[in-house]
Amino acid sequence: MAEVKTYEVRTYGCQMNVHDSERLSGLLEDAGYVRAPEGTGEGEADVVVFNTCAVRENADNRLYGNLGRLAPMKARRPGMQIAVGGCLAQKDRDTIVKKAPWVDVVFGTHNIGKLPVLLERARVQEEAQVEIAESLEAFPSTLPTRRESAYAAWVSISVGCNNTCTFCIVPALRGKEKDRRPGEILAEVEALVAEGVSEITLLGQNVNAYGSDMGDREAFSKLLRACGAIEGLERVRFTSPHPRDFTDDVIAAMAETPNVMPQLHMPLQSGSDTVLKAMRRSYRQERYLGIIEKVRAAIPHAAITTDIIVGFPGETEEDFEQTLHVVREARFAQAFTFQYSKRPGTPAAEMDDQIPKEVVQARYERLVALQEEISWEENKKQVGRTLELMVAEGEGRKDDATHRLSGRGADNRLVHFTKPDEPVRPGDVVTVEVTYAAPHHLLAEGPVLGVRRTRAGDAWEKRTAAEAAKPAGVLLGLPKVGVPAPLPAATTGCGSD
Repeated sequence: MAEVKTYEVRTYGCQMNVHDSERLSGLLEDAGYVRAPEGTGEGEADVVVFNTCAVRENADNRLYGNLGRLAPMKARRPGMQIAVGGCLAQKDRDTIVKKAPWVDVVFGTHNIGKLPVLLERARVQEEAQVEIAESLEAFPSTLPTRRESAYAAWVSISVGCNNTCTFCIVPALRGKEKDRRPGEILAEVEALVAEGVSEITLLGQNVNAYGSDMGDREAFSKLLRACGAIEGLERVRFTSPHPRDFTDDVIAAMAETPNVMPQLHMPLQSGSDTVLKAMRRSYRQERYLGIIEKVRAAIPHAAITTDIIVGFPGETEEDFEQTLHVVREARFAQAFTFQYSKRPGTPAAEMDDQIPKEVVQARYERLVALQEEISWEENKKQVGRTLELMVAEGEGRKDDATHRLSGRGADNRLVHFTKPDEPVRPGDVVTVEVTYAAPHHLLAEGPVLGVRRTRAGDAWEKRTAAEAAKPAGVLLGLPKVGVPAPLPAATTGCGSD
């Protein structure tokens, strides 16, 4: 009999990293580890894995701060191991072990499947293992995956990015775009649906460029339509597209495929043509607003969200006003707004005319205030509408106190609703009437109009029961070591468009 070894994965960054962490968890569990229970203190897991992001300027400070706090804990627990992977590991490589010699394993974005064998090698050899592959060894979808949700799943359709945005280092760390074959993707989706999943999100760093690796410009719209033919798949979403590759056939596929949701995340970054050129974004304001207009004409109730960077080097007050103009015209349901920060290794970090912090902060506050006003106005239009919500898990932080549950509408808006008398589970579908709107959520304070129990809810219930029944503390036999045998289709993740 062997004592169970526990693990913890800490994830930073985009959806791609979140999905990669599902794979890291799957790999560790396939090798015999178990996830550290809720409430486990810092440094108490036997293996702590950092899945890092290199997008923000202070990403390395954050990592080394976390590693520093673990150092004395590791010194007190000789068997404990620390691993660092992800984009920052791909970028910094040997630097991590030099700065934090108590780290046991450093692995990159292209070889996450090596984590279990590298941990074992570090244990046996009693020295740090640094292994960074320069190109993708195998599509990550072949790896085992511990999915965080029983009813909704990420599905990677490509890895890497062929863009050269001057503010982004991700393509240098994730490599050139590599597409999965449509048959592999659809086989994975069908397998997930058979397990009870009813919502999937197609992932790619530039998701709608899918097909460039295969020479098919309409491959993405064909994939959306093919997802529409999968029985039992109720909701299809995708992120993140790039305006350059967003073509009319994709809009038509969204409008004509019932299970493709009326929701679009379309990164803007800036409304100024001058700044877009400096960012090396291959579209201009007119093209961007033209896409928004076409989407709204084809899908009137679509909720459109975006990303915006404030204070890019050289941005003038006039440039910033152009961004505010696009925000007013596009009327985004929500905007993820960022103050520009230098990404070491990017062309923008070396540009002249870096904007003073106080100017960036003032512009940022003006943008946030405008978007909050628009988000609230757009949400108020939802009051009185009857919506179908997929009940979500962990989306409403105050649900217990307010005796409510939470769910997502087809357009991905978050709705908190009155708990019905009959039991409902995450993955089930409820029908409600919206009674109140706030900038970032809606309320349905009246009685629930209908409840539809689903296979996704059954899957959640089955998983919850299985988790509760798991024995703790002792594992019969020894953990498996090494890279597990490939499983049929799984997935990737990252997105910095």
